[in-house]
Amino acid sequence: MRRLATTEAGFARDFAALLADRDAPADVREDVAAIIADVRERGDAALIELTARLDHLDLDADRLRLTAEEIDAAVASVPADLHEALDLAATRIEAFHRAQMPRDLEVADTAGLRLGMRWTALDSVGLYVPGGKAAYPSSVLMNAIPARVAGVGRLAMCVPSPAGALNPLVLAAARRAGVAEIYRIGGAQAVAALAFGTATVAPVDRIVGPGNAYVAEAKRQVYGRVGIDSIAGPSEVVVLAGAENDPRRVAVDLLAQAEHDEAAQAILITDDAAFADAVADAVASELPTLPRAAIAGASWRDHGAIIIVRDWAEAVGLVDRLAPEHLQIMTPDPEALFARVRHAGAAFLGAFCPEAVGDYVAGPNHVLPTGRTARFASGLSVYDFLKRTTWVAADAAALGRVGPAAVALAEAEGLQAHARSVALRLGQGGGQGGAA
Repeated sequence: MRRLATTEAGFARDFAALLADRDAPADVREDVAAIIADVRERGDAALIELTARLDHLDLDADRLRLTAEEIDAAVASVPADLHEALDLAATRIEAFHRAQMPRDLEVADTAGLRLGMRWTALDSVGLYVPGGKAAYPSSVLMNAIPARVAGVGRLAMCVPSPAGALNPLVLAAARRAGVAEIYRIGGAQAVAALAFGTATVAPVDRIVGPGNAYVAEAKRQVYGRVGIDSIAGPSEVVVLAGAENDPRRVAVDLLAQAEHDEAAQAILITDDAAFADAVADAVASELPTLPRAAIAGASWRDHGAIIIVRDWAEAVGLVDRLAPEHLQIMTPDPEALFARVRHAGAAFLGAFCPEAVGDYVAGPNHVLPTGRTARFASGLSVYDFLKRTTWVAADAAALGRVGPAAVALAEAEGLQAHARSVALRLGQGGGQGGAA
């Protein structure tokens, strides 16, 4: 774990190194390109072979997709209290995303044209759900529910099942979210199948959901053929907290992020050096008690940091440079401090609002920009499953008011057919072809 202080002479250098920590993903481009090419060429046969080699699961084409009976059996095995928890989370997620739905636009301008914008849902979406080091039912809800709210007609879900293991709660979450088309394939090969299609897997229009470096790189390579939500990297949190907080709570909040992955990053920014020491000690005490202590420990050791600042104004500047996926603000007036922050994927305000509540039941989406991309990107929402179509309607009088300017600009650009297209409707000769 790195310890930095803005008062130290080497702070600028050390903070730059901390920023660079997010800029070094594994270089898997060639491996992923080979997998995508294989799936494009051989389809189901490649999926079967890659699943056997990488997930140690022997399948045939008929078993790539889970049957309704398999899903029913898995859902039935989930305890009632977990079904209730899923339902609470799903209800809250759906309510928040329904509130996001945009309205169509129509205006009439002074020239007499009618102008508008219409929102329509995508036809089909592929949902990638991690299933390796951890299976995340919450990711099913966060990816599928906004798509359903937006009106997407077809949802196809891919979830890896190493050695045949599938988390029943993942399938229960899919059932609750209205997803019935589920494939037991993962990795770059699943992304390739969703993008290009095989005999068994029909292609989709957009692929969403987090995954490992291979999944992220595969999404990068298929972008353009299909849409994607983002290139997701390891999870990260920045916690702003002063000495009025319980050091143990802050320590656990940091570890909650660190336990995701060895490459995850958890950072504490505080204005109190003694509190920084107390949190560091609390992390050391809590870490051995966690089932995922090895993962969380590696994350904290290699990527974690504590930064001591002079004041919260200085902290805000550092937050904007970090542009974290998650930001927890545990200060006496968190909303006032948040109002000054420009770059964060999602913010959690107050001592009783840990980031973990956002992962499950708060309502806003937990699929968020990582790797400092919150500078220009946003979290998953209904907008990822909608597209905009603008439209214009004009009669002769309206075109008469604006058309001459269009003719002049088209001629200035040397695009004579453009100019003539308008001029003919204005009763102008428009060169060869005569008047309308």
